[in-house]
Amino acid sequence: MGAKNLSQISKEHQEGIGLVIVDLQNDFLHPNGAYARGGATNELATLLPNRVLELAKAIKSKGGLVCASLFTLWPDASNEPMISEHLLQLRPFLKKGDFAPGSWGQELVEPLKPWVDVCVHKVAYSAFFNTQLDWILKKAQVKHLVLCGIVTNGGVDSTARDAHMRDYDLTVISDGCAAFTPELHNTALADMRNVGRVITCSEALQELSA
Repeated sequence: MGAKNLSQISKEHQEGIGLVIVDLQNDFLHPNGAYARGGATNELATLLPNRVLELAKAIKSKGGLVCASLFTLWPDASNEPMISEHLLQLRPFLKKGDFAPGSWGQELVEPLKPWVDVCVHKVAYSAFFNTQLDWILKKAQVKHLVLCGIVTNGGVDSTARDAHMRDYDLTVISDGCAAFTPELHNTALADMRNVGRVITCSEALQELSA
């Protein structure tokens, strides 16, 4: 792909950089969250917030926009969560209150909260689907997206492809993402090289500091 080096972009004032953090939420990652309660823990994912934090700080120092998507289970008229059949089959432990809008579980994990400018609520894999993310990024004149979060082969991959369809220049942070197995993670990263650059967090920080 022809995606640009981040140091090139930071020197071109007409192009903005935006970081999109996919679904690093308490209900996914915290020991007291819904996924831990259901036994669907992911140790690699718990390492992401501190790693992503350094990237968010670096992008903010360049005047970039930091966005986060928050997976949300909206309540119906009876205050029960509206869960897609597909998700309920995968995660039958999800219950009332999990990922509820405005709840602790739905919130971004604590280390990242001070560094995020905008959060969007999403209901499916992609952070673009039925959200205002595209409008926000275009209004902020963001042309290059740096992408990280969970799950590599789910929310991250879907968001990457939607970004490509919307003509964003894209960089995916390989060790800023996690999946439930290394095989799924590596396969998804290989596929995303068709729509953007795939580099490590360290490489991204080096480019941003150049």
